[in-house]
Amino acid sequence: MFYGWVIVLAGYGVFMLGGGLLFHAFGTYVKLLEADFGWSRTQLSVAFSVQRIESGILGPIQGWMVDRFGARAVMLVGITLFGLGFMAFSQVNSLLWFYVVFLVMATGQSLGSMLSLSVSLVNWFRRRRGLALGLVGTGMATGGILQPVVVAGLDDLGWRTMAFVSGVIILVVGLPLTMLVRHRPEDYGMRPDGDPIADEKLSVSEANGINVAAHEVEPDFSAREAMCTRAFWLLSVGHGAGLMTVGALLVHFVSHVTDELDISLAVAARITMLMTVMLVIGMVSAGWLGDRISKLLIIVTAMVMHSVAMILLATVSTIALVAFAAGLQGLAWGARGPLTQALRADYFGTASFGTIMGFSSLIIMMGMTAGPLVAGVLYDRTGSYTMGFLVLAAAAAAGAVCFLFATKPPPPRRAGGSAASATASTRD
Repeated sequence: MFYGWVIVLAGYGVFMLGGGLLFHAFGTYVKLLEADFGWSRTQLSVAFSVQRIESGILGPIQGWMVDRFGARAVMLVGITLFGLGFMAFSQVNSLLWFYVVFLVMATGQSLGSMLSLSVSLVNWFRRRRGLALGLVGTGMATGGILQPVVVAGLDDLGWRTMAFVSGVIILVVGLPLTMLVRHRPEDYGMRPDGDPIADEKLSVSEANGINVAAHEVEPDFSAREAMCTRAFWLLSVGHGAGLMTVGALLVHFVSHVTDELDISLAVAARITMLMTVMLVIGMVSAGWLGDRISKLLIIVTAMVMHSVAMILLATVSTIALVAFAAGLQGLAWGARGPLTQALRADYFGTASFGTIMGFSSLIIMMGMTAGPLVAGVLYDRTGSYTMGFLVLAAAAAAGAVCFLFATKPPPPRRAGGSAASATASTRD
């Protein structure tokens, strides 16, 4: 089996841990911490937003580190911090300590997250890039399917014990999986997608033809060159607009359906599981489809679905319609997420992908940060999530317009007048 798929499986396992134990469980922790300490929704939203702010600020440094030292080294540091941070979370007794601990957890999760692994994946895959990113992303989604188990653990053990156990699981399982990650196939005598370097049954010209056909179209932007294009900024702003809806629902969905719609916590967990099932379907199907048709068209459609889902959640009250809106949100999230990463690699190449993605995260995480705050602040002022969700629906619609105009930039021109893509092809 091509080793790139081993990296996909390892990344799937790592992301499933983070998704199941924190990413999807954060809304339930919000409910329990509010009951124990009496903190407001805005105060609790700040922790999630601080986590996202840290990720954005860290992004350029992290991207450079991954390009320089490889994904595995960065992820090992991240998983260690993430596990230890979870253990420290179990001892929280003040709002300040809560913020400090979540900053540590945020740093660890960021270093061990998709930004680091996606650099490895875009190096190992080109023709199947969308599918590879979609499959590994389902690890984070599958963690949501485990929410009934996590909620049961929180009920039976208490949130402090569950947090400590989660930290142990992350270290014991996550570190060995991370050791399987590799940076570039060329370092191990392989080519992206498992293409042969040469075949003794082919002539030299035929073998070279295979390699050129597979690799000559890859662009080669530096971070500075990418940031000089319109596409870089439109992709980043559009990506951030989509994550506004994701962040808001991760923090506030459980509180919204239990407090405003009088739905039980158990039913809320099942609706969350449905959203996650649709997230998985979106990732796999859009990843496969995006390798065959326009990725941009799929992403724009997903952004419109984000907007419709938020409008429904702001206005409907029956369990069936809430479940439909949650499923639509999950499908849109899954379809948009991996393809946005793949589209960046298609537009800018892999030579500096980590650094490019790192600078993009400065903008992207503004969306993930703003989403929970918008919903939380408007809830505290109006006593309802309706206005906040409608504002986020408008933001998602604006994001769809950004993606619509984010067309592929031409290869950069460098000294001597040669295109960067030609240089990359020569190196290959």
